[in-house]
Amino acid sequence: MPQYDIIIIGAGIVGAMVARTLARYDLDILWIEKESDICTGATAANSAIIHGGYDAVPGSLKAETNIKGNAMWDRLAAELQFPFARTGTYVVAVGAEELAALNELKQRGDLGGVPTEIISGEEMRRREPAITPAVSGALYCPTGGLCDPWAATIAAAENAVMNGVELRLNTAFEDFIWESESANQQISETANQQIGESANQQISKSANQPKSKIQNLKSKIIGIKTNQGDFYGRWIVNAAGLFADEVMHKAGVRPEFTITPRRGEYFVLDRARVQINTVLFPVPSKVSKGILVTTTLHGNTLVGPNAEEIADKTDAAVTAAGMREIWEGAQKLVPGLSQRDVIATFAGLRPGGNAPCLTCATPYNKDFIIEIPNSVAGFVNLGGMESPALTAAPAIAERVVTLLQGAGEDLREKADWNPIRPARPVFRHLDREAQTALIARDPRYGRVICRCETVTEGEIVAEIHAPIPATTYDAIKRRTWLGTGRCLGGFDMPRVVDILARELGVSPLEVSKKGQGSEFLYRTTKA
Repeated sequence: MPQYDIIIIGAGIVGAMVARTLARYDLDILWIEKESDICTGATAANSAIIHGGYDAVPGSLKAETNIKGNAMWDRLAAELQFPFARTGTYVVAVGAEELAALNELKQRGDLGGVPTEIISGEEMRRREPAITPAVSGALYCPTGGLCDPWAATIAAAENAVMNGVELRLNTAFEDFIWESESANQQISETANQQIGESANQQISKSANQPKSKIQNLKSKIIGIKTNQGDFYGRWIVNAAGLFADEVMHKAGVRPEFTITPRRGEYFVLDRARVQINTVLFPVPSKVSKGILVTTTLHGNTLVGPNAEEIADKTDAAVTAAGMREIWEGAQKLVPGLSQRDVIATFAGLRPGGNAPCLTCATPYNKDFIIEIPNSVAGFVNLGGMESPALTAAPAIAERVVTLLQGAGEDLREKADWNPIRPARPVFRHLDREAQTALIARDPRYGRVICRCETVTEGEIVAEIHAPIPATTYDAIKRRTWLGTGRCLGGFDMPRVVDILARELGVSPLEVSKKGQGSEFLYRTTKA
């Protein structure tokens, strides 16, 4: 019977930071992910922005963890050796009405201690020559920046594994194991009763209920059921992203909370003729930070996202209407952009929800959930992890530590804890002398497999045998940037299939894009 101190569900950026942070302590930790690789959900498709923290409502968990998390990224990037840059960000106003709206954002930033500055339209045009001539001013935040979300998540995850966390992929959460069948029945009845009430009634009753009565209802989770068997643990951490509501409902927690995916579509531009130096936001709306235009750490220009609420948590398709919407929004900021430079489109799903923040000084909807619920023992609940969850993730992880300590956990740091995760060589980033030396040590670094991004066979093989092995094409892509250039893998894919088959010791017919059911090849044509 596998027994752990902590089991973490979900391997996006939040799960990775929680795993890496808890790996510091003398704990047996199991970390499960239903997909064939980490970083495949909301973390895999976003704007890659480290937000300054002026946007979230003061007093909310979003604001608190955004500001704390932002300050942690320099140290994280140094320890885990992934790309990160404080490029600064701008909220660009067009016209007098939008210019006035910048003052509210600045006031929010001032309340949270976030440095911001309102600059003139003339100064904005000097800093970003491609900006629209109609710009009337901008809010500049110097602490904003850019990361590579894939690299950050993978680096944190590898460091967690290197420090003893057991990661199991292709392992899907199905249900909880309770201390007794009576407890299971009790929590189910409680959940069904609450579902029949309005959210406001339930919130009111929870707030007014005596603490002793809540404690009397407490039931204890002692493990989880998965498609790979049962696992037992003293604590279960729900970091399931888009599916966090389904996990918490199985625990009988927050039945009023539902995640409504918000689809955001993007254009990716080649290293375009119109160069953007930083991150350009429009003045935000009530539902979204708006359609932005930003550079990336890889030199591309990114345009998007829009914000469309949908029902299907798996529908990451782009739409013609969405593409028109984001292009029009982008041209409002940078009119010189050309669709001739577009090399890819994609969509991501953001796991927002409708849960009210019961602990904020000013209660309001759409805040993060970071809690140990009163009604269930052994459960840490993380939900509503939409933007700025990427920025906030390291602070969310620290808050989990604080919650566990407050619940009586005696967390003792390991004597051999190592926060450093050494990066592997990136051939295209090396000078000629270093490239020559690397090829001399391993000739596979002299064979370029992806021409657009200059990714070598040596880099691919290194990722296949990394602490978290890359076993699919998309896993290689997330780690090396292979297949992201103008040909989108048209040149490299057959070679990568051969390399994966050779290094994994499997038939090329078994090599897939993203796991079982996405194999590239159907049958052989020659004996």
